[in-house]
Amino acid sequence: MSETLNLVDERAAATATTDTTTAPARTRRFHVTPADVAATSSFVVLALFVLARQWKHLGDGYLVSSGQDQTMWEWFFAVTAHSLANLENPLSSTLQNYPLGVNLMANTAMFGVSIPLAPVTLLFGPTVTFTLALTLGLSGTATAWYWVLSRHVVTSKFAAAVGGVFCGFAPAMISHTNGHPNFVALFLLPFIALLVIRLGSGERPVRNGILLGLVVAYQVFLGEEPLLIYAIAFAVFGVAYGISRPGAALAAIRRSLKGLCVAGGVTLVIVAFPLWWQFLGPQSYHSIEHGPVGNDANAFTRFPTQSLAGYPGSAEGLAMNATEENAFFGWPLLLLVVMTAAWLWRVRIARAAAATCAVLAVLSMGVELSVAHTDTGITLPWAWFAKLPLLESVLESRFAMGCIPAIAILVALGTDRALASGRTGQRSTTLLWLGWLAVALLPLAPAPAAVAHRAPEPAFFADGTWRSYVSDGSVVTVPLPRPEDAKALQWQVRQKFGYPVAGGYFVGPAGPEDEGKYGADDRPTAMLLGKAQNTGELPTIDDATRSTALDDLRFWNADVVVLPPGKNDQVLRTTVNQLLGVDGVRVDGVWVWDVRNLT
Repeated sequence: MSETLNLVDERAAATATTDTTTAPARTRRFHVTPADVAATSSFVVLALFVLARQWKHLGDGYLVSSGQDQTMWEWFFAVTAHSLANLENPLSSTLQNYPLGVNLMANTAMFGVSIPLAPVTLLFGPTVTFTLALTLGLSGTATAWYWVLSRHVVTSKFAAAVGGVFCGFAPAMISHTNGHPNFVALFLLPFIALLVIRLGSGERPVRNGILLGLVVAYQVFLGEEPLLIYAIAFAVFGVAYGISRPGAALAAIRRSLKGLCVAGGVTLVIVAFPLWWQFLGPQSYHSIEHGPVGNDANAFTRFPTQSLAGYPGSAEGLAMNATEENAFFGWPLLLLVVMTAAWLWRVRIARAAAATCAVLAVLSMGVELSVAHTDTGITLPWAWFAKLPLLESVLESRFAMGCIPAIAILVALGTDRALASGRTGQRSTTLLWLGWLAVALLPLAPAPAAVAHRAPEPAFFADGTWRSYVSDGSVVTVPLPRPEDAKALQWQVRQKFGYPVAGGYFVGPAGPEDEGKYGADDRPTAMLLGKAQNTGELPTIDDATRSTALDDLRFWNADVVVLPPGKNDQVLRTTVNQLLGVDGVRVDGVWVWDVRNLT
């Protein structure tokens, strides 16, 4: 394929067999075979299996492990479709966090999905779009890696399918399926790597440069953080691959310069304005601090929660939450990876894949090595990079996802060689490999995502009663929607964005330094109501508190304050009564304060 990564030669070395196919390489790569159809169909079926319960309950189904993330994503998909239908700028919206609004380009709005699927959202609702994005993300990522592996890395379609299914349905992919479609729709990444390799060969630099620029630009609109993580992983792979032949590697870099310049120009033309809006536009922010979130070393040996060998609590204390089980590969797979790397050490692509696994795993452990919930005091390399621009906002535990394609390459190469050994009479090798492959992968087989039923929308919103209380201002729910509880955004979506809401679930600027924060920049009344709900204690209300509340309502341009049923709602009702000096009125299942005359 190229002198940068001569994968055709690598395939011959890895399989150590002489029965190579005689068809021309280009014809072989672009010819769709029954095996390709079978593999792709299997990936789609598996994705449907993982999300079967969500597909079954599209009306009110909600992924249990998503927290409030599904609500956030559905809102992003819905507001993008709404903006397009009304010929509005999709990069920002004031329908949430009113009146300041939300910079959607600075959030994970995923325009690469929300824009092309806007007709689906408008016709069937954002839950269908959300579920479809996850399904196509899983199956599409598996198919993309299968295609690249089967055309450029291994000769066996079965071996490529094993690698593809791991890339699409690895534990981290299934974990992110619970609420992060931007970390599931990774189907462009293998083609980005492939185009970079082609540029290194000097093959059609302008054409391939344009293609690379278009694909990278589209990936920006699917997910910037996955692009950054996998770019680092591919850079590590490239260095590890080229280090044994530095002269050839440098020559390949020189050959690629023209194409890379073309690619950079094409990408810049497409993404320059959206990126300006993201970093310098309204409601942009500098960075977001997550705190230390590196993987515990023990996490790599554990089985993920949503798997055949997993169980509730299996990841307790080793992952931020159920959507961030990034390093749970299980000890049998780790052992298989180590053995495969040793077995194929003379194959350059295998060495490069093994090195990539090691480097990305170490980066994912964060600034200090932690083993079994115990800090060792050993400083790790991430400490050198954690404060660099762009990297300071990355969750370092996600670097473990960069191990996924590297593991897939090793497993595919090992399977390819084992099958070739069987064809040459070494059937014991084949059987031994396939047996251990089953031991390594079957425990990781994904289970269907758990789904719960959403609470019904209050009749005040469902029946349109709110229209009698909203003129040109906002709806303020008690407490305001926030990352801990954003269900008020669901009600807004179902009412076709007929009113804006104060507060919300998004990332925006906060404080004098405009540092990134999940949710709105807290105003005193929002914090007071949130604390009252959390503690169940009635706050002290004085004239200053009442004055501040009225100032906050004026800031939000509030027309109505609404208290739906919920935790400590009696305390909240008394609090709002005292703040406003008037008693709320029970209307269609909620307590209502019409504040148009107060503000």
